[in-house]
Amino acid sequence: MAFTFAAFSYIAALILDAFLIFFAIFHVIAFDELKTDYKNPIDQCNSLNPLVLPEYIIHLFFNLLFLFAGEWFTIILNIPLIAYHVHRYLHRPVMSGPGLYDPTTIMNADELSRCQREGWVKMGFYLLSFFYYLYSMIYVLVSA
Repeated sequence: MAFTFAAFSYIAALILDAFLIFFAIFHVIAFDELKTDYKNPIDQCNSLNPLVLPEYIIHLFFNLLFLFAGEWFTIILNIPLIAYHVHRYLHRPVMSGPGLYDPTTIMNADELSRCQREGWVKMGFYLLSFFYYLYSMIYVLVSA
């Protein structure tokens, strides 16, 4: 068993992906609270918006590690979500600070259901990615 940079990349991705799963769960819960009127939209958007850039940076960071390690298939699997993140951030509502969620439009039923669906899809993607990274880490460690 040899510890390579690819193995380090997968270990880092496993740890960071756990944070992304937490972020996705937090988003799903937050949008469910908005849907059931438990929370104020302004407070909820103020708690969600600071998590947007860290999520995107974490996801981009471990994909850069995969790029440097030469894990091309893993990068290809992650490119659609990276492209979606870039597109979503470039077409975000005009706001005074960083973030995606505008309190004035978030309570629109279509917007709220889209954001909730986005949270569920991201959570599924991050969960599947977690198990793929775990398998790949074990494969890289055993085959080296």
